[in-house]
Amino acid sequence: MENTYRIALWQGPSPECDIEAAFAALYQAMQAAAAMGAKALVAPELYLPGYNQDALVELAQPRGGEWHQRLGALARATGCAVVVGYAERDGASLYNSAVAIGSQGQELAHYRKIQLFGPREKRLFSPGGAYCTFDLDGLRAAMLICYDVEFAEHIKALSDDGVELILCPTACPKPYDYVATRTVPAHAANHGLTVVYANYCGVEGDCDYFGLSTIANPHGEILAQAGAGPALLVADVAPPDAARLATQARDLRLIR
Repeated sequence: MENTYRIALWQGPSPECDIEAAFAALYQAMQAAAAMGAKALVAPELYLPGYNQDALVELAQPRGGEWHQRLGALARATGCAVVVGYAERDGASLYNSAVAIGSQGQELAHYRKIQLFGPREKRLFSPGGAYCTFDLDGLRAAMLICYDVEFAEHIKALSDDGVELILCPTACPKPYDYVATRTVPAHAANHGLTVVYANYCGVEGDCDYFGLSTIANPHGEILAQAGAGPALLVADVAPPDAARLATQARDLRLIR
């Protein structure tokens, strides 16, 4: 990373299958982020059509479908790239996926959640089987989704591949608030990269989201963190100070 990169995340309530409301809220957030100079915005997990919604099985869309076309139109209209979680239908399989759309409306990357959380996700979705890295305005970026980011092995694999920025849509409820306040900053510091962790707020069925969406830098510092309500966070991701980066990766001694 040679220059500072301004990035945003949007924390809001689940649209609860109101697709028009979902796109309206996302457009407003992207407009505001772009007005503040952000080049990209990250939205929560399964934002289309909502995380804790039984109807997502019927509403799920294929990669490149109408939702993607509309996201592309929003990106072109605002000049802001966007990362959004969505329910993906691929034949008989359903995936908990995320797509990165560039500022010109083009698909930059597509990712399927590897670590499915709990019995509901494991019942509904097939797991993804690959990482996805891509160029985001000169930054080597990757996407993870929610539970994925809690596994050090995945963070390490991406860091070893040169990833500087992890964009992570999430739908994390109480009592797991430690993920935002401790796990994400620790992983960012231990592996020398920035993590953008975009959560919901409010209540959706039996999910009581804690909010606390977080942007943590390679030194484990929290650049921005939301509270319990709706928020748009914008932060400047700067090149890390090499003298302050963790050295565990090169110092590790494995005892077998």
